[in-house]
This record gives sequence, C-alpha cells and structure tokens, in this order.
Amino acid sequence: MAKKWFKLGMMSIALTMTVGLTACGGGDKEQAASGEAGGDKGSQKLVIYTARDKNVVEQILPKFEELNPDIDVEVMTMGAQQIMERVRGEKANPQADFWWGGTQSSFITAANEGLLESYKPSYADSIPAEYKDEQDRWYGEMLLPEVIMYNSEAVKKEDAPKDWDDLLDPKWKDQILIRGVMASGTMRTIYDAMIYRQDPANPEKGYEWLKKLDANTKEYTQDPTQLYLKLARQEGKLSLWNLQDILIQKELQKQPFDYIYPTSGAPILVDGVGIIKGAKNLDAAKKFFDFIFDEGQLKEKADKLFQIPTRTDIDKSQFPDWYKNLDTKPLDLDWTVLADKEKEWMQYWDENIKGKGSK
Repeated sequence: MAKKWFKLGMMSIALTMTVGLTACGGGDKEQAASGEAGGDKGSQKLVIYTARDKNVVEQILPKFEELNPDIDVEVMTMGAQQIMERVRGEKANPQADFWWGGTQSSFITAANEGLLESYKPSYADSIPAEYKDEQDRWYGEMLLPEVIMYNSEAVKKEDAPKDWDDLLDPKWKDQILIRGVMASGTMRTIYDAMIYRQDPANPEKGYEWLKKLDANTKEYTQDPTQLYLKLARQEGKLSLWNLQDILIQKELQKQPFDYIYPTSGAPILVDGVGIIKGAKNLDAAKKFFDFIFDEGQLKEKADKLFQIPTRTDIDKSQFPDWYKNLDTKPLDLDWTVLADKEKEWMQYWDENIKGKGSK
C-alpha cells in the first residue's frame, strides 16, 4: 500500500494492545509534491496530520487510495493539540497538506492565526453555520458528544455516575482514569466545558470543580491506548471520553466499556477538518476533503464507525439504529469563549491543579 505511517509519542499507532487495538471525537483531484500532476503510482503526494483513532484511519484511507492510486499518502498521528502546535510551528514552511480531526476551538484558533486555506465544497450549504467557518477555512466532519465512560464489568449501569457532578463523589476516589489532558483536544474541551458550566466569567469556580475531580483521579494516561488498556484491566473504573471511540471499543474491539450520557447535557465537539495554508499538494488535499464528506462514506462511517455527520441533507432514516435512537442533549456553551480562554484555562489547570487536588 502506498500509504506511509509515521508515529508520534502521544498517539502512537505502532503499539499493539491486549484491548484489541491494531495499533492506538466526496472525491476530488491533486498535484504531485513537485507541483506537477502525474499518472504513475506515487507521483503525487498527500501528507495528513490526524488526531483520528487508528480504527477510523484504517477503515477510510484504503478506500481513498483505491480510488486514487497515483497519490502517495503519508499519515502522522498525534493529539489534536499537538497538531495545532506543529502546524503553527511549520507556518513558514508547511510540512503537511491536510489536518484531519480536531476540536472547533483548535480550528477557530488556527483560522484566526492564518494557518488554514479557504475551500468551499459543493455541499457547503448542507452543513449548519455553527459547524463550519464563515470564511470556509474549516468544516466540521462529525459531531462528538463527550460523555462519561465506565468499565461495564466493574460498574453496573445503574450505579454509574449520571451527571458530571457525580464524578466528584468521594466514592470514586482513585477510580477515575483520564487521558493526558494537555495533548488532547478532546480532554481540553471537556475540561474547558466544566469550567464554563460553573461560571465562564469567574473561572475560579471551575478550577475548584476540577480540583475535586483531580482528587478522584488515579492517573493521567499517556495516550488513548494506555487509557483503554488500564480501564480494561480495571486499574480504574471511570473516564471521560468521546462517544464514538467508546462505541468503537465496545462494539468493534469487544471491550467491557459503556457510557452514560450526562443528564445535564454533554459538550458536543465539532470534529473538524481543514486544508493547511500553503499546502504543497493542494489538489490532493481537496480530493481527500471531498472524499470524507461523500454521502456514501458518511453512511458507512455511521454504520461501521459510529460517526454522527454534520451534513443535514441526508435522510436520517438511512442511518443505523444507534444513531436514530440517540438523544444528544448539548451543554449550553459559547465555543468562541472556549476557543479564546482555552490556553489560559488549561495552563492554569496544568500548573496549579493537576496532581494537587487531594492536597
């Protein structure tokens, strides 16, 4: 296969796991890395930075490569925040063409910093305004409710926390595992949302809430791989994570995981995509952009990968039962505020709260 896999510490895709991971939220044209189109295998190139789960990448990329045998696809997998920092650091000389997977806060920040190209696809009007950039610099591919995750062999559903504040109950002390926050767009968003729901004008209230959560947290794992492994081993019983990856682990990897949708609502991430400003392989990036939004691909991803699409022009009756029966109550959040405050809030958490909640 033409695709080359690269690894980066926080989301290593080379690590095999007993929890069942094999390794770790349309269609268009391209140009060669040299800038000239060509017809030979590998004569054109596409470099993707992705925060998507390895199961998702392995389902989707082979189909794209089959349709585009002349594109040599290279993939680097890392946390969404790491992608943000890498794209920012490479602004003067971009090393990737496409950013696949990240929070709307990250994409809003990247767009404001001039890191993303403008590209308006043919299906743009089918995606609600709140799920895309008004200047077409990023689009939400799917919606990711952030929920409470638990080991279903260690905790009965009726005994699991029903809402966010239940996680602060002392009975869960040393029973909560959290994926390392600072490298993860998912976790940063959950923690930002917890601060916001207390009082966005007074983050001290949110900091106090997170301090209590920290007191119940046994460990901050290096990456999702370690989170799944430790949760499956019952080194902890609870976590906070996105619905899609929980369902992938439960249904596809047959892990003893389940979820509770918080009664007060969940932060619903818009998992986005964008073309990197100055992409050396712009046409190839547009082709991949359209491919992942193709109607047939969206239906298949909902069926096999538990994705909730942002496109509204597809008949919901054509989607699987898990999606048709899902009641996604959102937390009332101002995503512009979250994007603006994320760095400040998360830096404070990292320096003043992490590992200190029980002190």
